[in-house]
Amino acid sequence: RTKSLPTLHIALNSWIDTPFSMDEEVDTRKINNSFLRDHNYATEADIISTVEFNSTGELLATGDQGGRVVVFQREQESKNQPHRRGEYNVYSTFQSHEPEFDYLKSLEIEEKINKIRWLPQQNAAYFLLSTNDKTVKLWKISERDKRPEGYNLKDEEGRIRDPTTITTLRVPVLRPMDLMVEATPRRIFSNAHTYHINSISVNSDNETYMSTDDLRINLWNLEITNRSFNIVDIKPANMEELTEVITAAEFHPNQCNTFVYSSSKGSIRLCDMRTSALCDNHSKLFEEPEDPSNRSFFSEIISSISDVKFSHSGRYLMTRDYLTVKVWDINMESKPLETYQVHDYLRSKLCSLYENDCIFDKFECVWNGTDSVLMTGSYNNFFRMFDRNTKRDVTLEASRENSKPRAILKPRKVCVGGKRRKDEISVDSLDFSKKILHTAWHPNENIIAVAATNNLYIFQDKVN
Repeated sequence: RTKSLPTLHIALNSWIDTPFSMDEEVDTRKINNSFLRDHNYATEADIISTVEFNSTGELLATGDQGGRVVVFQREQESKNQPHRRGEYNVYSTFQSHEPEFDYLKSLEIEEKINKIRWLPQQNAAYFLLSTNDKTVKLWKISERDKRPEGYNLKDEEGRIRDPTTITTLRVPVLRPMDLMVEATPRRIFSNAHTYHINSISVNSDNETYMSTDDLRINLWNLEITNRSFNIVDIKPANMEELTEVITAAEFHPNQCNTFVYSSSKGSIRLCDMRTSALCDNHSKLFEEPEDPSNRSFFSEIISSISDVKFSHSGRYLMTRDYLTVKVWDINMESKPLETYQVHDYLRSKLCSLYENDCIFDKFECVWNGTDSVLMTGSYNNFFRMFDRNTKRDVTLEASRENSKPRAILKPRKVCVGGKRRKDEISVDSLDFSKKILHTAWHPNENIIAVAATNNLYIFQDKVN
């Protein structure tokens, strides 16, 4: 399998648009870029496994199952082509992780990138954390447009010169060169997880981060690679007594002592690192009692939380389970503040979804920059948006048909039984192999990135 980046088919678009709207009649979201990898040549390694904007939104990173990281940079606005502002083009591509083999456990370690998290920018370079199942790496991405020339001890080709031939002293100078973007691994954090890492989160102190696997959460200092502190451990003494696993974890956006983690039993635990070194006893437990009338064989599976996110303000938590997105007020543990049905029409299909393993898919969820709109993925390359203020919601589709220049995304509707209207799609016609698990929202603008299998779509809602 080749390690090089597959050919990107890029469709670039300009805009005539109105501010973001959840109106079902006219949706103003249009395609910005769609980075389409040719399906004829796409392999499993090309499937995108994570998407993440940096803190300014100028860079967008994607990781795939082949261990590669592709970083896109936003075009700077020019007077000649003002509509080009907002387009994202490839900035850097590098192989973050390679496949490994654990000889002690006879276990193959996949190169798949599970998560990418950007560090706040401190200087001209950019830093990001990427992780596979076992190893977290800190990468530095920097630019170089000058090279030194005129060495005394080396010739122009870099070979060491004979000291006896050196008769004059030269002062090396920097010469301009073509811009080169370099990605170098600065730290490698390994050998700390027995189980598969499912999430990483950078602390607001910008000095530490945590990595989470199925049973433990470890706290790392970004400068120290040979030790970490275990802050949560839910592994029972007897593994036969294991009833739940950790599914996701995240630090509070501005309180460095607070973090939250979710479990496969549908509960969310808020912990405070000031109370004790090992946060086995949570400060708050967010859990919704199950309605006995909805109890079924699949109840426990679909209640498992696949993602948890703090709002930018830090006041709310958003969680995603198989069928719903819930918003919790961190001051109210008894029940969620809001519950949104993502694809309730699948409730009757749970048996077949269990048989084809789709019921175990882990969908992510994201906030917009003002915490007023939520976004999450679904099947058939659909993704859903929920406006918390107007209570409106919309279903949109990321597909090749929509990737034409200046294309407008039309709302989609799923029909459950009975007569089907012209623009509706039957629930029996949904393609469960096309799923949107990973999405990202620009921190300040209405620009979203949607990963649909091996294609990356960037949509924008902006007046130009």
